[in-house]
Amino acid sequence: MSSLRVLETINPAKILLLGYASYVVLGWIFLSFPISQNVPISNIDNLFTATSAVSTTGLATIDPGLSYSFFGELVILLLIQVGGIGYMTFGSFVILSTRHKMSSFRTRLTKSAFALPSDFEIGRFIKMVVIFTLVCEAIGALGLYLIFLSHGVNDAIWSAIFHSVSAFCTAGFSLNSNSLMEFSDNPMLNFVIAALAYTGAIGFIVATDVWQRLTGKQQFLHFTTKIILEVTIWFALVGTILFFIIEPSIQLMPPWQRLMASFFQVMTASTTVGFNTIDIGGLSASIIMLMYVFMIFGASPSGTGGGLKSTTLAALLGLIKSTLKRRETIRVHKRELSSERLQIATASFAFYMVVLTGAMILLLALESATFEMILFEAISALGTVGLSMGLTGDLTVLGKLIIILLMLMGRVGILTFGIAMAMHDESREEEDDDDLVV
Repeated sequence: MSSLRVLETINPAKILLLGYASYVVLGWIFLSFPISQNVPISNIDNLFTATSAVSTTGLATIDPGLSYSFFGELVILLLIQVGGIGYMTFGSFVILSTRHKMSSFRTRLTKSAFALPSDFEIGRFIKMVVIFTLVCEAIGALGLYLIFLSHGVNDAIWSAIFHSVSAFCTAGFSLNSNSLMEFSDNPMLNFVIAALAYTGAIGFIVATDVWQRLTGKQQFLHFTTKIILEVTIWFALVGTILFFIIEPSIQLMPPWQRLMASFFQVMTASTTVGFNTIDIGGLSASIIMLMYVFMIFGASPSGTGGGLKSTTLAALLGLIKSTLKRRETIRVHKRELSSERLQIATASFAFYMVVLTGAMILLLALESATFEMILFEAISALGTVGLSMGLTGDLTVLGKLIIILLMLMGRVGILTFGIAMAMHDESREEEDDDDLVV
């Protein structure tokens, strides 16, 4: 039997997980080379960095800008790019550009990697993903270069390219020791980073859908696109207002800077981009609670963000509303949700809570930090957000391994990871063996 035939018998979820894991190992090997390092870096920290890059999380146990050489930073950037738009995407794009058609096996894998509406044409979608990504990152890099140049940033071109890719892929990796805190009062940088993060996080479904609508190739936006945009806008508006009013650490800022800082931190949590312009460790408990919600539900399907998705939140709210009204069907904006979509949403949320609970039990036993800091770290890792209250660098080796696993799960997708790890279903003969002796 050929290797392709063997692969075709394997669940696509397992292949996706193995694919991302292989890129993590490959990145780990390259980051371990002396040429990648300015200072000696332990194996566990190199593995942590590789996983954080491929998962587009941005959590870091060491300072990437100081610890890694240009070659090491380039490796991190390539890992972010591959992780951000999916390792299957580039290969599929090359095939589509040369053969004009993908095999049924690759098509099946790509559909597993991207949650798409049923009438999306996969080939056209893949081409749009790559072109859209490169165009956005190029425009973002140009804008950031002009900003960094005016601020006298060293290696402004490289820093602009790195931060543009990191922002669009919602990775949150920065070459600066304090992320973007020195630019907290720069409206242009806040705007460029937010624009890149939102275009990446709202997902390629929205980008493709809006483009098809603007070019007249379709008459309306898909229901999924409308829900994604609605949740994203509500998160931004409500979150910014609450942050502006409640958070005490920004009360002494000028009103316009206070509003900008509020918007940026809500944006960075909900898009899972992970940059920060103020000290996350100094936020109040009420705002930290708000950040939990945004980090869990902020990103969107088939985008560069992780965690549960905005559409999952919409489905769960629809379930609650319909149950309270005692409806026989589950509806969101008068649209009836299929049992399959609802099952995916509820299973994703339930499995997310099981994983988070298990991780918290272990981390609380291993780490000496507060419950609030550990929960923030776990949600940030599982949502591939990259924000931290200052715990990452102080994690124990076992704590780092747990966070590594959470980041990988967040990138693959919590339910996809569960499917990949699930044992085979019981056969008919096993099901018939139902005599339990008591």
